[in-house]
Amino acid sequence: MIIDTLTNRALYGALHPRIATALEYLAATDLSQLDNGVYELEGKALFAIVSDYSTVARGTEPFEVHRKYIDVQYIVSGEEEFGYLPLPQQQTPCTAYDSSRDFEEFSYSQNQARASYVALRSGMFALFFPNDAHMPCCHLDGESRVKKVVIKVRIED
Repeated sequence: MIIDTLTNRALYGALHPRIATALEYLAATDLSQLDNGVYELEGKALFAIVSDYSTVARGTEPFEVHRKYIDVQYIVSGEEEFGYLPLPQQQTPCTAYDSSRDFEEFSYSQNQARASYVALRSGMFALFFPNDAHMPCCHLDGESRVKKVVIKVRIED
């Protein structure tokens, strides 16, 4: 997991070429003008999901993990807290891996004591790699309206 601002985006391009493309897209686009929806940047290899929502209480949602994609989560406006948990290999998911959605879920109640919580505010991004269990969209200092862009970066070709 990495947390930073777009000012430092050049530091992360060497991790994967699509991460560089994703961060440049975020820096060069007027994200406030995008409607909710999916925007293909390189087909299914790189695409953006724009959403607008209200944050929820911790534990309302489970931790999630992806295997084929890295998440680049960027806050356009608002603020949220997310839970983070390095995923131990022996842990059993509460929802089995769905390869069509690249999504697996892990119980909040079983992991809350081992998780860390981090604030993500307007202008910040987080990179979540496979095995970075994360629980986004949580209240930071009470409920907040958030506009977020999540760019899905495929790591398998």
